[in-house]
Amino acid sequence: MTEKGHDVIVTARDKEVTIDLLKKYNINFIGRGKGAKSLIGKLIYLVFADFKLLKLALSHRPDIFMSFGSPYAAHAAKLIGKPHIALTDTEQAKLGIISFAPFSQVILTPYCFIKDFGDKQIRFSSFMELCALHPKYFKPNPEILKEFGNNINDNLILLRFVSWNANHDIGQSGLSLDSKIKLVKELSKFGRILISSEGKLPNELEEYQIKISPEKIHDLLYYIKLYIGEGATMASECAMLGTPAIYVNSLDAGTLQEQEKLGLIYQFRDSIGVLEKAVDLLNTSELKNEFKLKYDKMLEDKIDMNNFLVWFIENYPTSKKILKDNPDYQNNFR
Repeated sequence: MTEKGHDVIVTARDKEVTIDLLKKYNINFIGRGKGAKSLIGKLIYLVFADFKLLKLALSHRPDIFMSFGSPYAAHAAKLIGKPHIALTDTEQAKLGIISFAPFSQVILTPYCFIKDFGDKQIRFSSFMELCALHPKYFKPNPEILKEFGNNINDNLILLRFVSWNANHDIGQSGLSLDSKIKLVKELSKFGRILISSEGKLPNELEEYQIKISPEKIHDLLYYIKLYIGEGATMASECAMLGTPAIYVNSLDAGTLQEQEKLGLIYQFRDSIGVLEKAVDLLNTSELKNEFKLKYDKMLEDKIDMNNFLVWFIENYPTSKKILKDNPDYQNNFR
């Protein structure tokens, strides 16, 4: 967008690896604080962030606001009478949806998104993860393997454990502690175990925990032999890289359902059957090649999200009418 002469203002919350990534890629941004974990804290932060974005909007007067389901951007846009274009692919983020959807003119979702937003909704034939991981933009760097003392032919198995602090994680569950320990013990027979964890690990698993710069994680996901984890985003990222993935979480989503139908991930609601499926996959000869074929077939049917979004923004609101009248127009962005 900037190369085409547009002025883009990026705002970001200090959350997880967001700020680190923006700095790594030299993207100028305006911070809006760390947020809060408690419900009362979240409400206080909502007022704070709304005020900060409104002040920013009044000083810069942007033509369009765009976000991944941000209530703050939606509210600021509404207050100054500008359109807000939202993207979302997480049906279970109900609190977030309630807070941004009424204030958005367009809600862009994958075709497989289960919820219906009515006339505001534009469905696209792609996955959000392809914004970063489409082969036009992502080229895996094998140098990542040197950080773990491995070569490209070694078997790396990545386990991912989440902290269960997100709003949509309330009441959800994944792998039990006993099953995590058993997975590590049994799967160590097939390769080297790496663990990425949002929370503190028990003493038995600490030696497997990895520290990796966030901009390198997709390189690692590309080269591992198998992913097993409670994180939906990382499971979907593996699917977009042709890497076999086992997703263990009671939380479901339309995106995950479609990726499972395509044979790119395997879903489990709890620990039951996970080890058996992992062993079965690791005993499969030419496993990565098999998944690469499924990945190639998936990619043939998906559009280039980046080109699609740039076109949509530059031509809004005409672009909304075009897609409402002819949803297949998006196929021009394959």
